[in-house]
Amino acid sequence: AAARLAAEQEVENLSGLSPNPEKDIFVVRENRTTCLMAEFAAKFLVPYDVWASNYVDLITEQADIPLSRGAEMKGKCGSNESELEISWLEHAYTLQLFFLKEGHNTSRGQEAFWRLSRVRFTYDTAERTYFKDAVSPGKHTASSHRLSALVTPAGKSYECQAQQTISLISSDHQKSVQLLLSEVRIQPFDITADFVFSEEHKCPVDQREQLEETLPLILGLILGLVIVITLCVYHIHHKLTANQVQIPRDRSQYKHMG
Repeated sequence: AAARLAAEQEVENLSGLSPNPEKDIFVVRENRTTCLMAEFAAKFLVPYDVWASNYVDLITEQADIPLSRGAEMKGKCGSNESELEISWLEHAYTLQLFFLKEGHNTSRGQEAFWRLSRVRFTYDTAERTYFKDAVSPGKHTASSHRLSALVTPAGKSYECQAQQTISLISSDHQKSVQLLLSEVRIQPFDITADFVFSEEHKCPVDQREQLEETLPLILGLILGLVIVITLCVYHIHHKLTANQVQIPRDRSQYKHMG
């Protein structure tokens, strides 16, 4: 059964299709149908200890670790739970994203949503590309705590161009690791067309930025409309008053009468 499941599931790293070299694209397919799609740019800010110049005190440095193209991946799709796992640099770094679909009571009744429920990042401070002279090098795991992120109505994909920060707590003396996500488009459930995202649900930051971009245009159109209406009213009023008989105010102008 396990062999059959492995044969039926496909995972594809399509990052080479993105024009942005920092953006990765991942697809999980089961039974020749896409069941999870994710594309995003990601990097981690990881604090670690090094010896000070006196070799007595410890100081904290920060590793800036991007998600590398060509990463290995695997995934799991379910009706209510899905998972994406990405590893790079010979498994020195592994990112796991866990998704959960559940129902919520709203003013419109019961509605289904999905969310990013957990993040786990495993890293090895013995890896020398991003960690220089770490004290007591070894593997550590940073995990989220009570996470509810990327909340999206069921049947839709989540989209957010703005950068988002997710804080993780590391097993390395409870240090805080930051996961920075940007240019995100994710759908872990209910994909109806192969390799095609469903209708997007934009994050609040993008919605606000879109409103800020369109608001000056809307106000300009309203102001222009008000000006046009004012000129039309003035023109009509001027035309009506010009057709009325004007009674002269100066009595000397009555001399020709009588």
